[in-house]
Amino acid sequence: MAESKIEGPLYPVIYVRGFAMTQKEIEDTVATPYMGFNLGSSKVRQLWTGEVQRYYFESPLVRLMKDYQYQDVYSDGAEMPPDLEVGPKSIIIYRYYEQASTQLGSGQQSEIEDYAIGLAKLVLQVRDRVCCDNKENREKFRINLVAHSMGGLICRCFLQNSQSTSEDVGLLEEARKLVDKVFTYATPHNGIDLELVGNVSGFLTVNQINVFNRDRMKQYLALPPTATDISSLNGKFDPDRFFCLVGTNEKDYEVAGGWSRRVVGPMSDGLVRVANATISGPVVQNGKQIIKESPRAFVYRSHSGDYGIVNSEEGYQNLRRFLFGDVRVDGFLDIKELFLPPKVQDALDTGKQIRASYHFEVVVHVRGAQWDLHRRTVGENSAVFRKYDEMFKPKNYPADGEPWRPHMPRLFSTFLETQARINPRRRSLGFSIDLGVLVPTYEVDNKFWLDDHYDGGYLYRDGINLEAIPPKEGDDTGSWTLRYGFDSRTPNRVTTNAPSATKDGKLVFRIPVEQKTRPGIIAELVLSASAWNT
Repeated sequence: MAESKIEGPLYPVIYVRGFAMTQKEIEDTVATPYMGFNLGSSKVRQLWTGEVQRYYFESPLVRLMKDYQYQDVYSDGAEMPPDLEVGPKSIIIYRYYEQASTQLGSGQQSEIEDYAIGLAKLVLQVRDRVCCDNKENREKFRINLVAHSMGGLICRCFLQNSQSTSEDVGLLEEARKLVDKVFTYATPHNGIDLELVGNVSGFLTVNQINVFNRDRMKQYLALPPTATDISSLNGKFDPDRFFCLVGTNEKDYEVAGGWSRRVVGPMSDGLVRVANATISGPVVQNGKQIIKESPRAFVYRSHSGDYGIVNSEEGYQNLRRFLFGDVRVDGFLDIKELFLPPKVQDALDTGKQIRASYHFEVVVHVRGAQWDLHRRTVGENSAVFRKYDEMFKPKNYPADGEPWRPHMPRLFSTFLETQARINPRRRSLGFSIDLGVLVPTYEVDNKFWLDDHYDGGYLYRDGINLEAIPPKEGDDTGSWTLRYGFDSRTPNRVTTNAPSATKDGKLVFRIPVEQKTRPGIIAELVLSASAWNT
C-alpha cells in the first residue's frame, strides 16, 4: 500500500456531531454515513433588481472535497476497510452514537468520558492507517477536530480529562499530542441556560441532558469543584488553536416546535446563548500567566435546521480559513476619548454620578463575497457591550487596588488564505469592516437621562474598506502594506496607507476612527496581523 506524504496544514479531519435528544434521533443519526456534515442549504437572496436568487451551499463535506480534494474513508459499504488507502486529506466521522442504537449497538448510552476515550482511539487509528510504519510521517502526523454542539464538549473532555484508568491515561496523552486544531460550531462551552430556570438541572439524566449542567461539566472537564469558569481549557490546550463559531439567530430554530428558542430566549442561536459559546484558557505571556480568549466569529445562523450554523457558507468560510489559512488578523478598538453630551458632561463636572454603556457593532466582509465572515449587531442581539467604567479608569478607583487594565472592545479575529486567494492580476486581499458605536442610555444620579436622546442613534458609523498588499515576489525584506478608505468619503475605495509597526512579532496597523462631536469618539482601529500555519 502506497504511503502519502504528510503536509500540514492539510491534516485529516474528524467530525464529531452534536446531541441527539431521543432514541429516534439516535437511530436517524446512525442511519446516515456523514451525520450532518453532508447537509447543505439554499438561501433566498434579493438582488438589487428586486428579483430573488437562491444561494446553494453544498455542505462542508462537499466543499472540502471540491476545494481541497479531501476524501471520505468509506469503500464498498465498509468504513476504513483494510484494502483502502487512507490519505492525509481524509474526512472521518466519529460515530459514537452507534453503541446507543438499538439496531447497530446495545441500545445503552455511555458517559461522555467514554466517548472521549473512543475519540482518542479513533485519532490513533487514523494515524496508524495514514502513516503505517513510516517514522517520518508518524512524527509529522497531526489531526484537526471539527465538532457541532455537544461534539465540542466531547473534544474538550478528550483534551482536558485525564481521570481514567492507567491504560486509558496513556492512550489519551498519546492521542492529544496529535491534535493540531479544534473548530466548534455552536458548542455550549459554559453549559445551556434556560431563561426562567437557569442552568440545565443536573437531575435531568434522561438521554444525558445533564451533560450541559455546569456541575457535571466540571467533572468530565476535570475542572476544580470551585471553578466558576466552565469555559476554560485549564491549560490543557492552546486557546489560540481552538476556534469557536457562535450563532446569533434564535428566530429560525424550529426544534421542539419552537419551544427551545422560547425557553432559552434571545441572544442565542435558539439553544445556546451567545455568552456560553466561547472558550478561554490560561497562557504565559511575557513571563506572566494571563487568561486568553480563543479566536471566535459570530454569524447570523441558528443552532441547526435550514438556516443552521453547520450547513452555512459563513460557517465553512471560517472553518477553511482557520484550518488552512496563513495569516491571522485580530481587530480591536483602542478608544482615546468618548465625549458625553454637553448637559451630561456638565452634570459630571458638578460631581454627579454618571453611568453609561455602549454597544459596538462590527461586520466583516470579504471582497466579492455574498456572505459575512463575522457579524455582531444590536438588531441581532450580538453587539459587543462595554460599560464606560470598563474602558476608562473610574475616579474612585482605589489607589491600592489591582493595576488598572482597560477592557477595550475586541471586534474580531479572522484568518486569511493569502496564497490561495490573491489574484495574480490584482496582488491584494480586499475586505471591509462596517463599524458602529451606538449612543448609550445615560444615567445621571441613578436616573435615566432622556433629554436629546434618540434610541438607536450612533456616535459613529462608517464602512472601512481595506486592501492588504503583500511584498513583491522575491522581496524578503519587505512587509505587507495596508491601504484604507472610508465609505463616507470615498465609497468602495482605498486611499491611504495605514501606519504600521512591529510588536511581539506581529505587524500592527492603526486606522483613525473619529467623530469629534458631543457625543462623539476619538479612537483607533487596531489591526494585528501574524503568520498562521507556518
